[in-house]
Amino acid sequence: MKQFTIALPAILLTLMFASDSVTHAEDWRQFRGPGARGISNSTDLPVQWSETENIHWKTTIPGRGWSSPVVVGNRIFLTTVTQNTGQPEDAKPGLYFGGNRNKPSDVVHDWKVLCFDLKSGKILWDRTLHQGKPETTRHIKNSYASETPVSDGERIYVLFGDVGLFCMTLEGESVWKHDLPPCKTRFDWGTASSPVYHEGRVYLLSDTEDASYLAALDALTGKQIWRVDRDGEKSNWSTPFVWTNELRTEIITPGTVQVRSYDLNGELLYQFGGCSSITIATPYTAHGLLYVSSGYVQDKKRPIFAVRPGAKGQISLKDGEISNEFITWCQPEGAPYNPSTIVYEDQLYVLHDRGLMASYDAKTGELIYEKQRIPGGSAYTTSPWAYNGKIFCLNEFGATTVIQAGREFQPLHENILESKELCMSTPAMTNNKLILRTGDALYCIGNKSR
Repeated sequence: MKQFTIALPAILLTLMFASDSVTHAEDWRQFRGPGARGISNSTDLPVQWSETENIHWKTTIPGRGWSSPVVVGNRIFLTTVTQNTGQPEDAKPGLYFGGNRNKPSDVVHDWKVLCFDLKSGKILWDRTLHQGKPETTRHIKNSYASETPVSDGERIYVLFGDVGLFCMTLEGESVWKHDLPPCKTRFDWGTASSPVYHEGRVYLLSDTEDASYLAALDALTGKQIWRVDRDGEKSNWSTPFVWTNELRTEIITPGTVQVRSYDLNGELLYQFGGCSSITIATPYTAHGLLYVSSGYVQDKKRPIFAVRPGAKGQISLKDGEISNEFITWCQPEGAPYNPSTIVYEDQLYVLHDRGLMASYDAKTGELIYEKQRIPGGSAYTTSPWAYNGKIFCLNEFGATTVIQAGREFQPLHENILESKELCMSTPAMTNNKLILRTGDALYCIGNKSR
């Protein structure tokens, strides 16, 4: 989509930008929103939709990307990567082998950030941050734009794992760039961990075959404040989580070898092992506990951990244990592979990649109901989200099953979008609107009568 600009007096442009970029309490500034929990407290978000029902607008997205949308004020930000010629190879849904690629594309790509108007869906600006031929390859179901941006309300921080971390104003002006070298990942699957922002710093977690580390960058300048190597870790795809609890603020980094917690100076606070061989899900907190999950589908060890604050040193569970002084509970085989779990009210819900849902007591880990088949469900990568007493599960075919929250598994209905491309991006929720990305479009969904 081309953008046309009409010349306006400078003072009018300034007023327009100032009004449009004002932040709101309902901003959705990072992956999975406030607290990385995937929950909205709104009671007026839509429960039913289709391609023709409760769609406020739909805008085509160029290229490919699986980053989630983020919202600041009246603007939506999204990343994508386009090819100068041809189209990315289509990927089929589901869990399967054979999606590896032995060499990168020989076609020039553009790494882009798009800014949309929340009310109309119009693309306000389109910026190319990098152009060239990819130096690394990707799994067929991954993309070169899988990392979700993060915002502090005044700037947007955009990560492309093999290119760099970029800081931009909300009007699309470049502020700084932190270069990142291309890195080798397991089976050349590519990168996906998103950056996080906290009190003037941007935190970057990079677990690869070449070097694994956590780094803190100054949000104003992009200069590295500190970097700590993560000994023994190889490729993982989890986004770090900044946990502010009643005792301290710490940075949680899941890993195959150890889940590690660091203080704001990069000093290791505690660690524990026991994860599966691949970790993807994002940690979060509820009821004063930290929830960490790791569930590679081919491993028997697929744990969900609930951790209380204040731990120090090595706190791994011993063989046969499901709790200790700081690990309140563990479900050794409860975790999903790609989706993050979700705690809504007093229950933890697990959306398994192959279309099953289970639920546990969030405080005790007690099983509430065992794996139940989601009607029509098959392949799930998107993390579930919740509001208004309901859990929402989007499969890779564009169908969202709505499930009543509670102690009984109760599917209500299915919302179907006619997308012919994969759906693997977790939506944003703001101002009573659901912002949902499919393979080729961005949707704004909301109750039309409101």
